[in-house]
Amino acid sequence: MKQQHLFLVRNFCSSLAVALLATELIKIEPAPAIASETPSVDSAIAMKSEPSKTQSIKATKQGYLQAKSSFRHSQASVLLSKQEIGSRESGVGGRELRRLRELRELREKNNHQPSSRSVAPAFTVNHQLPITNYQLPTTVSQQPTTKPKPAQPPANAQVNDRKAQIPSYLNPNPNPLRFPTKPEEVQVVGAQPITFQQALDLAQRNSTQLQEARLNVQRSQAQLRQALAAEYPRLDLGAGVTNSGNNLFSEEPEQNEFEQFFGGGQTDNNDTSVSGNLSLTYDLFTSGARPANIRAAEEQLRFNQLDLERTQEELRLNVANDYYELQRADEQVRIQRSSVNNAQASLRDAQALEQAGVGTRFAVLQAQVQLAQATQRLTDALSQQRIARRQIATRINLNDSIVVTAADPVAVAGQWNFSLENSIVLAFRNRAELEQQLAQRNISEQQRRAALAELGPRISLAARYGLEDTFDDETNFADSYSLQGNLNLSLFDGGAARARARQEEADIAIAETNFAGQRNLIRFEVEQAFSQLQSNLENIQTTSVALEQSREALRLARLRFQAGVGTQTEVIDAEDDLTQAEGDRVNAILNYNRALAQIQRSISSGQQR
Repeated sequence: MKQQHLFLVRNFCSSLAVALLATELIKIEPAPAIASETPSVDSAIAMKSEPSKTQSIKATKQGYLQAKSSFRHSQASVLLSKQEIGSRESGVGGRELRRLRELRELREKNNHQPSSRSVAPAFTVNHQLPITNYQLPTTVSQQPTTKPKPAQPPANAQVNDRKAQIPSYLNPNPNPLRFPTKPEEVQVVGAQPITFQQALDLAQRNSTQLQEARLNVQRSQAQLRQALAAEYPRLDLGAGVTNSGNNLFSEEPEQNEFEQFFGGGQTDNNDTSVSGNLSLTYDLFTSGARPANIRAAEEQLRFNQLDLERTQEELRLNVANDYYELQRADEQVRIQRSSVNNAQASLRDAQALEQAGVGTRFAVLQAQVQLAQATQRLTDALSQQRIARRQIATRINLNDSIVVTAADPVAVAGQWNFSLENSIVLAFRNRAELEQQLAQRNISEQQRRAALAELGPRISLAARYGLEDTFDDETNFADSYSLQGNLNLSLFDGGAARARARQEEADIAIAETNFAGQRNLIRFEVEQAFSQLQSNLENIQTTSVALEQSREALRLARLRFQAGVGTQTEVIDAEDDLTQAEGDRVNAILNYNRALAQIQRSISSGQQR
């Protein structure tokens, strides 16, 4: 009798689970919470009406027919989704897309979870892209993963940039030679959320690489001024005082009677004189060395200015990648925390079924293992988040005692309206690296001319005026002047000048080779970024659909497991699929943003042209 009663209870639970499954498949929008719509196992057992085998079989058959009808309805929905994806690929299907958006808005309204944006921005791309004129999915809202202590500005903190609202306490110590020696000097005291634009402004203001590039420009300006000084004459002024005499340490020789009679006695052997001269020199002809050095200095200045532009664009790209990596780390923490919550819910369900007598210890152990793995992934995600925060703080050279967090939600950064061919041409036209190779070629050419000028004649003019006066000689000062023209010609230098010229010729060939290699590399970067834009653009919509399906699959799998007709393995697989789908969607959006930043860098443009 006891076995027959247990058999009837299991049959009733099976029929009830099938009926619930059919009801859930017919519904369009999900319920806001699983626990509120799903009866517990105890209540499901208590709801049986008559312990009759015939009625249980009839209920099971009726539930199966309903489930079959609902399954056909779901198959039709899947076919409709495939048709919608095909229509998006062909550029049509606005009516189906509007229906998808209406369903998503209805679900958000029923779940009482307002979207981060009421209307998604229209996203139009070039005609060569496979997906055109479709509505982007709702952006992923940035959930607060951790609650770090907010950075408190000092009492005298001022806002330096009103446009970006960047606090001054984010700036690093003005002393570049500061060397911390105490633990409290490197202790992190707070976190400051910043937007993407604020991160770019901080990098432009505080980056050490950018400061070094600016200093190189200043040094090149000084070198150019030094080369221009050769066009002017040189004026020198000199003066000197001379004291001369005899018998500093030796005795004076004795004078004979004749020298004493005619010499008039002892004479002073010390004389003091002063002299001065003013000279003017000018190189009249240098065989082309002077203009070659000036043009080489101008090209070097141009090279460093281009290097400053290249450093700015590289810095913008690196900051963008670091910021997107920070967003990815934050989203991974959020996803892994959600995974931990799902694993905890599965463990509670498994324990409840075990206590009710319809579950197994093996299912509980599976749920415990799943929770341990989810906790481990969350720990790794938190570690990656800390690394990402320190990475961007190092990149933009912030105060050591403050870390930054991402204030912007994960969303599509923008659009690209140029074709592949136009992008390649823009890159060839605007990239500083190509102009740098041309500037380097011009520098080597001018240095070659300056080396060969050492073999040519040099003509210079010189003028000199001098004054000289000796004290206590009873005479006035004496002056002198001179005018001269000089001609210098190197007859033999051992081949040094020609060897130096051949070195510069080799540098010219190297610059030309580097130009060709850089051109090919730039084309590859543009094509790579453009291809990544296309693929990630499709992945954004695909992963959005997969995310909704994974959430629904997890909800149904948990319903089946709570009703006793599903297994713990199905729930675990559904949780893993949901975690993977959430991560794939975040990665698709961030990879698109990275590709957009890369293609903007490829044409050397921070703003779209």
